[in-house]
Amino acid sequence: MTSSSDLDQGVERLFRPELAALEAYSPILPLEVLSEQSAIPAEGIIKLDGNENPYGCSPQVGRALEAYPFYHVYPDPEQRELRKAVEAYCGLGADHIVMGSGSDELIDLILRLFLEPGDKVINCTPTFGMYPFSTEVCGGRVVDVPRDQSYGVDIDGVKAALDKRAKIVFLASPNNPTGNVTPQPHIRELVDAGVVVVVDEAYYEFSGVTVAPLVADYDNLIVLRSFSKWAGLAGLRAGYGIFPPQIARHLTKIKPPYNVNVAAQVAVKASLADIAYLQGTVRAMIAERERLFSRLSELGFLKPYPSQANFILCSVVDGEAQKLHRGLQQVGIFVRYFDTPQLRSCLRISVGRPEHTDALISALTKLREG
Repeated sequence: MTSSSDLDQGVERLFRPELAALEAYSPILPLEVLSEQSAIPAEGIIKLDGNENPYGCSPQVGRALEAYPFYHVYPDPEQRELRKAVEAYCGLGADHIVMGSGSDELIDLILRLFLEPGDKVINCTPTFGMYPFSTEVCGGRVVDVPRDQSYGVDIDGVKAALDKRAKIVFLASPNNPTGNVTPQPHIRELVDAGVVVVVDEAYYEFSGVTVAPLVADYDNLIVLRSFSKWAGLAGLRAGYGIFPPQIARHLTKIKPPYNVNVAAQVAVKASLADIAYLQGTVRAMIAERERLFSRLSELGFLKPYPSQANFILCSVVDGEAQKLHRGLQQVGIFVRYFDTPQLRSCLRISVGRPEHTDALISALTKLREG
């Protein structure tokens, strides 16, 4: 019989208690919201907070989306054509590949496949916030192993944290928000320890460093990739994982059947058919990353960290990061602000076009002088 106290709680009494208490993930805000909050027209905003591609997607994408005639038909649940296109790009067979609605969905699917309630996930902080968030949603326990002062992974610390309940280690490489890669021998060392190692290579195209070929040699190594950054498809949500075939088969079994929508599939295939264009924009962003690093270094009050991604982390060594963050917002320039123990008074700045760099440096100089 339902008690009066249960009725007073309403439907919330049926929630999983750990999810009812879970703090929501803090995503970046969309352009229209930033425009409304800053009272600056969307076309006047310089958005350097989401690691998006400022050059957009391949021109082939718009033409392919316009020409596609079958939006009223469900997409292929087995993603056959899409996986073949990715196979040609990544160099491993289609039986290794599973597509997701962004790599975020693949993170969730991996955790659902491996975790039982109370199982542990090793999180090398500071890093991408979806790893601990999705772990808690899936009923796992997050074990934080802090990176060292240069943001390298503490391999000995990770190995010390491994026990019978530890199932997965997440390694973003290049790491978000610090921009550094994890050396292949370190990754091999953790894979050899027997735990499932997920190497998130969302920014691979900007570093050229990958462990994807090693997936064929191990049954516990996973590589995740994204089309959001280098290919400019952030709004369409398309990512893929390179898995040992036995893991890929089980993920395909538990994923929603039509998880990657038709528009995203069309856009991915058009992008992979126009690699030369996209590689050109990647080269432009890498060149601008180096120029941005140099200009930030010259300011004197910021310490930028070397990056192999499409963003640069800076610590504010003389001043307040939050004050700079707010000041930039007031003139329509949006960057990411951090104030956690390992990222005290830090800004993460996405690489934009050259004119975005110039506007940013000008604004920072004026804020400092003011």
